[in-house]
Amino acid sequence: MRKLLNTLYVSSQGSYIHKAGDTIVVEREQQKLLQLPAHTIGGIVCFGNVLCSPFLLGFCAEHDIAISFLTEYGNFLASVRGPISGNVLLRREQYRMADNAEITRSVAANIVMGKLANSRLVINRATRDHREKLDVDTIKRASSSIDRLIEELPRTINVDKVRGIEGMAAAEYFALFNHLIIDQKEDFVFKDRNRRPPLDPVNALLSFVYTLLAHDVRSSLETVGLDPAVGFLHRDRPGRAGLALDLMEEFRPVIADRLVLSLINRRQVNLKGFKKAENGAVVMDDATRKTVLTEYQNKKQYEIFHPYIEEKIPLGLLFFIQANLMARFIRGDIDGYPPFFWR
Repeated sequence: MRKLLNTLYVSSQGSYIHKAGDTIVVEREQQKLLQLPAHTIGGIVCFGNVLCSPFLLGFCAEHDIAISFLTEYGNFLASVRGPISGNVLLRREQYRMADNAEITRSVAANIVMGKLANSRLVINRATRDHREKLDVDTIKRASSSIDRLIEELPRTINVDKVRGIEGMAAAEYFALFNHLIIDQKEDFVFKDRNRRPPLDPVNALLSFVYTLLAHDVRSSLETVGLDPAVGFLHRDRPGRAGLALDLMEEFRPVIADRLVLSLINRRQVNLKGFKKAENGAVVMDDATRKTVLTEYQNKKQYEIFHPYIEEKIPLGLLFFIQANLMARFIRGDIDGYPPFFWR
């Protein structure tokens, strides 16, 4: 089993990261902030004005440690990796499959089925845990609508129909997302999903956590030798990691969305931790961003049961396991891509 490694998130502006022997050191104004053994790090994410030494970049490329650069507020800028790993024949087969209409439809339908089932679980669990605080009838209607859309997926005739079902389910899900916020309701109001830029604190949290999730999923795909740019559900577009976005779909509700709801409902974040930028974007302050990063990292340590491999695993390994299952499908070891269904 692959070892779960930590992701190092560096958000202190003006920080400098470099290599010292077999360790990675974070400094600011010539003061050491952190020093970690390099073998315990699986990835580095830099926010804003954070510099990396050339020797560290080379070391990380050689040892398959992904480095991602984001703006201070979490918008993706670039990533640095070493040579692409894995078998070139695997990637060639991935490209052939992505050009096959029926295979594309089948894989996309499986991915969307995982996302819809996990979305339904999130809203049903909210009803179970907070029944007295929620509009149960509204949530049950949305859950039933998502059920019907799940039943339609096997009958889809092409990938555009699959995308249409995914879009309808997302509309149902986000239409009641505000109901799932049961605390600080006056400060955290969700009207609709908006991004680039996010226009309210809830969307700011969602976009930020989705960015963290994208980093982890993309790194896992590259680790198993797949091209994260060529997917099935998401159309090819220059600069877009289509396959990483594909695999993210089944994780968004149960990992990202539940984390955001938990942060709000447990009062781990508050309205004072957000501000509006000149372009209208709502962004987090340093303290709030560090809280989110800490809770995301903690969440990855939780043990879950994976129904396909029938093992208990840390949540942080889930991305690698699903990437590996995708690679096994493309190689022909298994008949289809099995999405992850949260239990």
